[in-house]
Amino acid sequence: MWVVQIPAIEERVGISHAALGGFLVLLGAGAFAGMQVGGRLSDRLGTRTVVPLAGVLCSATLALPGLAQEPWALAVALLLFGFGNGTLDVGMNAHAVQVEKAYERPVMSAFHATFSVGGVLAALAGAAAIDIGWDPATTLGAAAGVGVIIALVSARGLLPTVSTAPVANAEDEPATKKRAVPTRIWLLAVLALLVMLCEGAANDWSVLHLKSVLDAPESTAAFAYGTYAATMTIGRLLADRVAARFGPVAVLRYGAALAAVGITVVALSPWVGAALTGWALFGLGLSGCIPQLFSAAGHADPTAAGANVSRVAGLGYIGMLAGPAVIGWMTHLMALNHTFLLLTLFCATAAAAAAILRPSPNRSRAVELTS
Repeated sequence: MWVVQIPAIEERVGISHAALGGFLVLLGAGAFAGMQVGGRLSDRLGTRTVVPLAGVLCSATLALPGLAQEPWALAVALLLFGFGNGTLDVGMNAHAVQVEKAYERPVMSAFHATFSVGGVLAALAGAAAIDIGWDPATTLGAAAGVGVIIALVSARGLLPTVSTAPVANAEDEPATKKRAVPTRIWLLAVLALLVMLCEGAANDWSVLHLKSVLDAPESTAAFAYGTYAATMTIGRLLADRVAARFGPVAVLRYGAALAAVGITVVALSPWVGAALTGWALFGLGLSGCIPQLFSAAGHADPTAAGANVSRVAGLGYIGMLAGPAVIGWMTHLMALNHTFLLLTLFCATAAAAAAILRPSPNRSRAVELTS
């Protein structure tokens, strides 16, 4: 809903495209801070408490950019909106880990699929609001009201919080002592950064690639992102079944490998049809990767699921923001399509490192000791 309103808000506040880029950095900074806070609160208070509160905060702050009349007001609004969004992002993913554990089968990708569907529905609703003449304040205010209602009503359906905190005894270290973050969590976070950097690059450069490199008409160029987003959603709807049958390692390994093939086709093909096929393969391959990384982070340690998800999601979000900028900087050195070969390298790296999703031999023993 916010993205659809960006042009109107930019014009009303009176800022340039360059200034808008700086404001979007504030949105990202707020989101990153919210992820760190949301992870810790989810472990301390439980996701059943954090998710509804974060949902209300995220929804309410959505209205603020629509009300901003001055650049400073928009900056504050985006910082607060980003914080609410980041808090909700981690809280709902941590709760999804809890749901997945209760189901005893993979379901994380299905949640990410509904996230994609929600984005499409919101964009359509925002476009319809523009067509009937609603201004940003009215549109975002209405969306904020609907979001608050959904957050409060759905709270009753969330799973109850199950305490997973270790109980200290005379022979153990104090339960409150700060523990070092396992190396495995940071490796998952780095992979999330690489994969989400690829997603960010596709979001911002897929359409421009067809238009500027292959001279496709604007109407045809729009299909580049459309095919990528469509196969991303379809892949997420199917990825849980694949993970249940073949395991998360296979989803990441072969998904990232397929994405590497797809983006290589995009980078090297001189034909529009082949490029569209490449973007479709890229979206399908990436579709199941991030859900598996988030799920692995949440299941790694039941006592720190929220914090671990926040670390992986936070670093991944940095990659999402950095992707467009990295590609943009590289276009000063080479043609746009050739910059995509960097994404090939990142996808190949993720495929090669997929074994990190295999549970640690000590994990089951650690869960027993902390249950």
